[in-house]
Amino acid sequence: MIEMELVTDKLLFPEGPIALADGSVLVVEIARQTLTRVRPDGNIEIVAQLGGGPNGAALGPDGKVYVVNNGGAFTFPERWQEEGKLGIPADYQGGYVQRIDLATGAVEKLYDNCDGLPLNAPNDIVFDAHGGFWFTCFGWTDGENRRLGGIYYAKADGSQITRWRHEQISPNGIGLSPDGNTLYWVDSILQRCWSVKLAAPGVPEPGTGHEAGHVLVNLPGMQWFDSLALDAHGKICAATLFNGGITVIDPADGSVVHVPVPDPITTNICFGGADMRTAFITGSATGKLFRCRWPVPGLKLEYQEI
Repeated sequence: MIEMELVTDKLLFPEGPIALADGSVLVVEIARQTLTRVRPDGNIEIVAQLGGGPNGAALGPDGKVYVVNNGGAFTFPERWQEEGKLGIPADYQGGYVQRIDLATGAVEKLYDNCDGLPLNAPNDIVFDAHGGFWFTCFGWTDGENRRLGGIYYAKADGSQITRWRHEQISPNGIGLSPDGNTLYWVDSILQRCWSVKLAAPGVPEPGTGHEAGHVLVNLPGMQWFDSLALDAHGKICAATLFNGGITVIDPADGSVVHVPVPDPITTNICFGGADMRTAFITGSATGKLFRCRWPVPGLKLEYQEI
């Protein structure tokens, strides 16, 4: 049993944790629409006002934070925590990718479309060793119709964006294998984890028909995948909704182990500390950031300092 230590319970739907070398953690707060720093003692500081619905974050090669913002794809009704369901905005245009200077709080918008089509709720992001980043778009529904999601690759300088997988139902967490040659992502509504080999930096092997990649696992019952990180051994640690916790997936055989977290909307995990065994987990229903000692080291991300 992994013991969860509470860092703070003052957050408003936290996501996208980034562990920093000084022991603090950056998170995005979707309901507060901010990039926020959580100090080791639990004190919080607003780094930048982002608007929309900041959903995922990563450090880039320039030391700035890159945020995938869903653009306000869902709302927070008065009793959303008690009822366990978010609302639908009356009007939705699309989301965007932002870049934030940590020193000044300045915010730039890098992308808000791909080939003239809107980004339907950007959700999670991971950088590769070549300075580009992969990200997911979750898709969006008005309660009757659904805009589908996709898997994208983009350059950090804002010069190029490519949608490599379209017609995805609800892609959420995304990550890279330790050698950088395999891309993983999870689909929330399908409760599915995919993998695909990369033919070149930023280029996946071609898909075939409806086969976007290789299916590693489909979870039973009601367990939606959310965002993810990898451990140093290449296992996928995917936050899991409703059955609140972290689902650890072994890509070698598709086996899973569930680590419970005391929040039904467990949205993300990241790793930090000198030995990369300090895990930070966001509990979005309760507005909490948890800290714990993970059994194995996490995978050090590109451009992460420890």
